[in-house]
Formats: sequence, C-alpha cells, structure tokens
Amino acid sequence: MRERRASAVALVLGAACSVQGGAAIAKSLFPQLGPPGVVFLRLLFGSVAMWAIARPRLRDRGRRELGLVAALGVVLASMNLSFYEALARIPLGIAVTVEFLGPLAVAVLGSRQPLDLVWVACAGGGIALLSGGDTSTSTLGLVLAAVAGVFWACYILLGVRVGRVYPGATGLAPAMALGALLAAPWGIASAGRNLLDPRLLGAGVVVGLLSSALPWSLELEAMRRLPAHVFSVVLSLEPAVAALAGIVFLHQHLALRAWVAIGLVVTASAGAARQRKPPVQPDV
Repeated sequence: MRERRASAVALVLGAACSVQGGAAIAKSLFPQLGPPGVVFLRLLFGSVAMWAIARPRLRDRGRRELGLVAALGVVLASMNLSFYEALARIPLGIAVTVEFLGPLAVAVLGSRQPLDLVWVACAGGGIALLSGGDTSTSTLGLVLAAVAGVFWACYILLGVRVGRVYPGATGLAPAMALGALLAAPWGIASAGRNLLDPRLLGAGVVVGLLSSALPWSLELEAMRRLPAHVFSVVLSLEPAVAALAGIVFLHQHLALRAWVAIGLVVTASAGAARQRKPPVQPDV
C-alpha cells in the first residue's frame, strides 16, 4: 500500500513537472508566436491528443450537456489566454503562484472552517510579498495571473459538473477543441506566417502534449491510487515546481522574497486541501 501511494505521488509530481515544462517551452515561443499564438497551438494540439485518447461521442447529448461543454470551452480559452499573457510579463513561478489562488479560493469557500482564516492570511501574506517592494514585477502581469486564477476556479466548478455527465475526458476533449476555435482569431493574428513554420508547429505539438494530454493521463492514474485530499496536497506543490522550472529552463532566478511568498501560498493550498476533500480535476 505504501509503495502504491509513493508511486502515485511520483505520478502527480511528474504531471506537475510536465505542465510547467510545457509552460516554459511555451514562453520560449512568445517572441515568434506571441502568447495568443501559443495558446491556440496548445489548445489545438492538446484537443487532438485528448480526442484520440477519449474518443468522445456528442451526437446523443442534450442541449444542457452540450451547454456545459461550451461553457468549459469558453473558460479554457479565457484561462489560457490570461495566463500566457501574464507569463509574458512575470516569471513562471510567480505567475503560477498567483494563479493558484483560484483553486485555493474554491477549497476555502467550500470548507468554511475557522482554520481556513489561517490559510487565507497565509495566502494573502504571500501575495502581498509578491506585489510589494519589487519594481521588476509587472503589476499588469500579476493582475492577469489573478484573472487566470478566477478562470481556473470556474474551470474546477464547471469541471465537476462536466465530470458527472461525461465519463473520463469525453467532455474535456470537445471543450478544448472549442477553446482552440475561440482562440484561433487572436492566435492567427498574433503568430501570422510563423504558424507555417514546421519547427514552431512541432514545438506547439510538444506544448500541447506536455501541458494537457500527458499530465492528464498521469493525474488520472494517480487519482485512482490516492484519496482526493492527498492528491490536492501534493498538487499544491505546483507553484514551487513552476519556480524550479523557471530556473532550469528560463534562467529566471527569484529573490528570497519571492520564494517566501511561494512557500506561503503552497502552505495555504496544502492546508486548505487537507481540510476539505473535494473532487479534483486534472490540469489542462
């Protein structure tokens, strides 16, 4: 049992490394494609991979069920566009830390226990450290990351409803396809002729796989082996993983102040996750 749990933890951490590695590669493509162009390719190739895995069938679905998928597609496009625009302005570790306030808010509001005030204060202290005293941190970047966090919270709440209606990823795959369609005008306008470059398209395929199909598969297997609250605690390490990915892939070395802030948000997320045992949705 202990070995099974340890392997599941490794799967969650592997998924987090995959997502943040994909984000690091995505940021390296911004000069050629722009954030909207990378979002378009991520959702396009990610949806192709997810569709091949899930093989969804929508023909017999009712209007309400299709409406849930449509809403999720809008949220996915909005979340990714705002996050990648934030990533163009602030370091990866900081962007993910601020964005993580979305899932933290869902956990705290769903629990409403007195101890939650501690986690709120902890997260608030972390964000105060990130937003104050560092002139190199873009205020607009922090705001965009917070907007992405709002959409992440919406994704979790919608994802729970979609998961009750569609088995596996059969709801997520068409939602990602719709998200790619919605992001297409901005993506094509941003990237232009660079979308015809085979090398950049190949990098877009890698981003789509690392950021969507691979982590989803790893997390799904981990969720079969771990209780939801344990899964959430391990997943709360993602801001720290993002900061390390920024150092390794993007040479973004953070100040001690930023590391303390990340530690506070990670602590708040882990604490809130242990207080509540919600359904957990994989990263996309």
